[in-house]
Parts: sequence; C-alpha cells; structure tokens
Amino acid sequence: MNRIMGMPLVLRVPTPDEEQEFLRAHQATSPDVPNFLHDYEEGVPFGRYLEVLAERARGEELLPGHVASTFLFAFAGPRIVGRVSIRHALNPYLERVGGHIGYAVVPEFRRRGVATEMLRQALVIARDRLALGRVLVTCDDDNVGSIRTIEKNGGVLESIIAGPEMAKAKRRYWIDTSGV
Repeated sequence: MNRIMGMPLVLRVPTPDEEQEFLRAHQATSPDVPNFLHDYEEGVPFGRYLEVLAERARGEELLPGHVASTFLFAFAGPRIVGRVSIRHALNPYLERVGGHIGYAVVPEFRRRGVATEMLRQALVIARDRLALGRVLVTCDDDNVGSIRTIEKNGGVLESIIAGPEMAKAKRRYWIDTSGV
C-alpha cells in the first residue's frame, strides 16, 4: 500500500463531519478538473450529496445514460488527496470513451503515486465487490502520467481512438483484475 504524507491511502466515502475537507479538495481541484465531483451541486447540503452517492452506487435515481457507479475519495489521514469512480457496467459511451474506472488527484498530491495506488485499490473493488474480471480504463493520448499509472497496474493497450464526442484522442486499456 502506498503511503502519502507517511499515512496509508484509503478509498472511502467521506463522513458528514468531513465537509470542510471535501470543500477544500473541491476548491483545490475545480479549475483543473471541473468534474472532480460527480453529481455535486453548489448549495446542496453535504449530507444530501452523500445520499446521492449511495443512490448511484445502488443504481437508483440514475440520470439518463448513466450506469450504477461507486464514487470514493482517497484519504491520507484526514486529507482528501484524490477520488475514483468505479462504474459497475459499460454503456455504449463508456465502452468507447469513459471506461469502468476514472480517477483524479488533487494537484498538490500529484506525482507521488496517488493515482497508481487509487487505481490498484479500485481494481480490487471491481474484482471483489462487482465481480468484474476485466475492466476498461481510458485516458487522453497525451496524458503521460495516466498512461504510466494504467500500465503499472497491468493495463494492456487495445486501441487509440478519436472522434467528435471527445476533445482529445483516447487510449483504451483493458486490465485483468485476477492479477491484482
């Protein structure tokens, strides 16, 4: 397990009393990664946001075109250092562009192995809780950090695609979860 700031990295849902840390991570990341927080709307009570995450994980109240997904935050002690989204299934868009797992790291914690460890733990969850034998993970073709992260976790490049539904070409990797 990777250690950040001397503490183990743990993927979990925040508790209601961690709202300030949640907002700190959101503010630190939002200019760089506008979709850092899925389904979050300014002004919605934090407790309600946590309920929405639980609903999405159960496949309830899904937005049109969305699939059930588990959305977790990466904690190093009390600090949120990143987040990961594990989609329980693929729809046509996810099969082509988005994949099963997406992740983002709070800028100040980048290049410390956070993404690699988040993806490793997400793969274990995909295997053990969702019974996914292999998962699709994608990244922009020019994102060297994500390419390394995916390949360190056993990603095998299937294709590089481009199209009108994406701003940049995407690399599509499959990862066999039995090797995690």
